[in-house]
Amino acid sequence: MEISELVTPDAVLAELKAASKRQVLQELATAAAPLCGLHEQHIFEALLERERLGTTGVGHGVAIPHARLPSLDRLYGVFAHLTEPVEFDAIDDEPVDLVFLLLAPEGAGADHLKALARISRLLRDSALCAALRATRHTTDLHALLTHPPQSHAA
Repeated sequence: MEISELVTPDAVLAELKAASKRQVLQELATAAAPLCGLHEQHIFEALLERERLGTTGVGHGVAIPHARLPSLDRLYGVFAHLTEPVEFDAIDDEPVDLVFLLLAPEGAGADHLKALARISRLLRDSALCAALRATRHTTDLHALLTHPPQSHAA
């Protein structure tokens, strides 16, 4: 599963302004809705339900919120770089400023897990995360995510 299969240029949000974890999830749901053809409230509620099971803040300023939705036909991703880090109940208690949303069909099974693993490996690269944090343009963020320099390849 390649990141370019998950995130189109219009699914990258540069300089997203949000004051809370809840607001981040709402903004991501709003951005994802037209991409996947679902109502934003449906996506938002699925994300909140998943967060109740445990935080998707994986540490080092990164969160990978995800949810399975029965009416999806494939995996969808949305990436956001926040203007200011927000508290996300991350496992390391650090605020989050890089967020990669993954939405999967309910029956995605292994594909969903493979995509999560791929995203996690990519965003575990501290040099790549530093480059993402230094970038303020949607097209540059998309290029870094989908064609990371060789030293960043996961």
